[in-house]
Amino acid sequence: MSNTRKPPTMADVARVTGVSPMTVSRAFKADSLISKERREAILRAAEDLGYVFDSTASNLRSQKSGFVAVTIPSINNANFADTVGGLSDTLATRDMQILLGYTNYNTQEEERLIEQLLRRKPQAIVVTGGKHTERGRRLLETVNIPVIETWDIPAEPIDHYVGFSNANAVRDMVDHFVRAGYRRIAFIGGDVGRDTRGSERRIGFAAAMQVHGLDASRLIAAGLPPISMREGANAMAKLIEIYPDTEAIVCVSDLAAYGALTECRRLGVPVPERFAIGGFGNYEIGEVCVPTLTTINAFAREIGEKTAALILDILDGKQGIDVRISPELIVRDSSR
Repeated sequence: MSNTRKPPTMADVARVTGVSPMTVSRAFKADSLISKERREAILRAAEDLGYVFDSTASNLRSQKSGFVAVTIPSINNANFADTVGGLSDTLATRDMQILLGYTNYNTQEEERLIEQLLRRKPQAIVVTGGKHTERGRRLLETVNIPVIETWDIPAEPIDHYVGFSNANAVRDMVDHFVRAGYRRIAFIGGDVGRDTRGSERRIGFAAAMQVHGLDASRLIAAGLPPISMREGANAMAKLIEIYPDTEAIVCVSDLAAYGALTECRRLGVPVPERFAIGGFGNYEIGEVCVPTLTTINAFAREIGEKTAALILDILDGKQGIDVRISPELIVRDSSR
């Protein structure tokens, strides 16, 4: 049997509450012309009727879609989840939502998503990183909305950015290892090129090693990003085989570092007595594993919060100010 029930309309809510449909619309938008008591009565009536406000027509009239487009490279990465959470929660204070696109560390896919997202007329667009395809960059340069590049400090920003130098952050880790007395230091990361932030961390590792006059050739590629714990473990086994005299390892992420750590435990190799290990990202797992994991805190949630605050400032007609995040080295038990 077909469902012939009609959903309640704005007119139904207006009839029940004795107001005009325009007043109902204003109540759902928290219009200051409506008293708090009347707004609450309208919302209660709508709840009782099961009415859901359709903002599409209102958005078309105001030319405001009410959402921000966002692209991230990974949906199962705790750092990017924290960034999206901070972004979403801050935008929600102004009744704005996010429309999320997943690039899987592929700039061609990012280009496709940018085009698709822009067709939906977002009020701003947020992209992860500062490197894009030529066409993707052109699309972002010509759109008349705020464009925020995150998790990086682009050499040539398109519009605004909220990020940090991935290379400099890893240099802090290398400096820590050198101060602790380690000299034979290796790097575990993804295949070069696909993850631009991971590539920058590898560049930072090599530059820091050169400053200290140390060999930077101990490089282990763990596979295509995002690097999993399993791939980190496999890379650690390879490192032990190829560079058995290594003293410390810088990993591209905490997931890779945790994999390396667990491989050492599986082999009965003590950490940090035999190998010191450092990660990146300050994942929760690094605080509870044994030994706890030395890492770099990039303040992932703060990136999202500050990105949202920057967008809201620009939409309010204020001057947008780029934000440089200062990552923090957190020394724990996996390094002396």
